[in-house]
Amino acid sequence: MAILVTRSSMPSLEEYIEEIRPIFESRHLTNMGPVHQKFQRQLEDYLGVPSVSLFTNGHLALETAVQALDLRRPGGEVITTPFTFVSTTHAIVRNGLKPVFCDIRESDYTMDPEKIEALITDRTVAIMPVHVYGNICDVDRIGAIARKHGLKVIYDGAHAFGETYRGTGVGAFGDATMFSFHATKVFNTVEGGAVAFTDERYAQALQELKNFGIHGGEDAAAVAGNAKMDEFRAAMGICNLRRMDRCIAGRKAAHDRYFQRLDGVAGLRLCPTQPDVTPNYAYLPVCFDPRIFGKDRDQVLEQLREQEIYGRRYFYPAVNDMTCYRELAGEPTPVARETSLRVLCLPLYEELTPAEVDRICDVILEK
Repeated sequence: MAILVTRSSMPSLEEYIEEIRPIFESRHLTNMGPVHQKFQRQLEDYLGVPSVSLFTNGHLALETAVQALDLRRPGGEVITTPFTFVSTTHAIVRNGLKPVFCDIRESDYTMDPEKIEALITDRTVAIMPVHVYGNICDVDRIGAIARKHGLKVIYDGAHAFGETYRGTGVGAFGDATMFSFHATKVFNTVEGGAVAFTDERYAQALQELKNFGIHGGEDAAAVAGNAKMDEFRAAMGICNLRRMDRCIAGRKAAHDRYFQRLDGVAGLRLCPTQPDVTPNYAYLPVCFDPRIFGKDRDQVLEQLREQEIYGRRYFYPAVNDMTCYRELAGEPTPVARETSLRVLCLPLYEELTPAEVDRICDVILEK
C-alpha cells in the first residue's frame, strides 16, 4: 500500500456536518459571518496572540501583510531566505519589492542572523524570515537587528502553527506572522491562512485589503483584492482545532520512531527539537551526505518510490536557483544551496503507524 508524504488531518464527516448545519440554515456563506468570527476568536486563543485576520490562503495572507505594513516603495528591498517555498519570495516581488537572499544556518535551516546586517542598505524596508519545518528562527536576534535599523519583520510561519517559544506563541513575534492552513499542513481549513499581529493599527488595513479596499459600508478607501475566508473553511478550522492535541500526538509518535531508527546513522542528519520551543512535528527532514552514507538524496528518493513510498525534495531547488529568480540571486548562499541538494522530507502525518515508519526506514537503510 502506498505511503504518501502527507495525509490531511480531518474531523469525522458527522462532526463537520453538525458544524456547517447553521450555515445551511442561515445561508450566510461568506463575508466574515458568525462562523468566521467564532473561528477567529478561537484561533486567537489557541495561538496566544491578540489579533488574527483570516484569509482564503496563506499566500494572499502574506502578500496582504506586506501591504498592510505599508512596505511598498520604489526600489525597496526585503531580506529573506532562499530556503523556503517559492510563495515567500513571490509575495515580496508581487508587491514591487526586491528580495535580497540571506543564507541559512545548517543547524536548523532558518535564516542566519549573523549574515543579516551585511545585507542591510538604505533601500531595505523589512526582513522576512521563515520558520522552517517547525524550527523557529532566532526571533531574539532578528528582533534586535530590526529595532537597531528601524525595520519591519514579517515572519512566514506556514510551518509553525501552534508552536511556542519560551511560552509565547510564535505569532506574537515580529510585526506580523503568516500562517498557512493548506491541506498539507499540521492544521488545515482545507485551504486558508491567517495573519497574526499585535499592533491593532494593522487590523483595519488587513480587513480592507482583503475585502476590495472597502471601508465601512460601500466606499473603497484603497485598491485591493478579495482574499476573505468563507464560512465552510472556518467551520473546518473549528473542527480541526478541537483535535489538535490528538493530531500532534500522532505526529510526535511517528517522529520519535524515525529518530529511534535513523538518529545517529552515519551520513544522515536529522533535526532535533529546539530548546525552549514547543514543537508541532510538522515535517521530518533528513539531510543525506552521500560520501558517508553511500547513497545520495535522489537515490534514496527513487528507492522509496519503487516501494510506493513518496518523500519530497522540500525545498528544491533553492529559490535563488529557480528560473524566475536567478537574475536576482545576489550574493551566494552556499548553505541553502547545498541543503536543497541533500534534504528529503519523509512521510509524516497523524495516522502514520510505527510499522509504516519501520518500512520506510528499512528501505532507507538498505545497502
